[in-house]
Amino acid sequence: MLDAWSLVRFVHVVGAIVWLGGQLTISALVMPAARRRLAEPDRAALMRVLGMRFGIASAAVLIPLQLATGVALAAHKGVTWASLAEPGYGRMLAGKLVAFVLVMLAAALHGWAIGAGHRTLAKALAVSSLAGSFVVVLLATALPVS
Repeated sequence: MLDAWSLVRFVHVVGAIVWLGGQLTISALVMPAARRRLAEPDRAALMRVLGMRFGIASAAVLIPLQLATGVALAAHKGVTWASLAEPGYGRMLAGKLVAFVLVMLAAALHGWAIGAGHRTLAKALAVSSLAGSFVVVLLATALPVS
């Protein structure tokens, strides 16, 4: 049945799709093509612009959207701070929240590392953020229905 909560859940899922899809598009499609076809200065400039735009879109739209819809869904489900320690839905949601915070931290640190010229650290943080995003989605799909 489609109701307002289905729409809220849909928006939450679309936000996750855009976040993970953006990371995958940049890392699996854009970066390899840029490495093959662009000189280092042009590639660096392109990736800087893409990274900044993705970061701004994430900070301005995706993260607030995920937080608002996630909090609304949790409140609708009756989740409390105490219930996050309970087996089943609570612990699974708590794991997803911890993974989400770690992914956001890795993404933010990635941006800092790029700006500070720490390329190796930036790459490790990008991989960590991407892998962690998969964990967030996995935990989301594993949330018990009831």
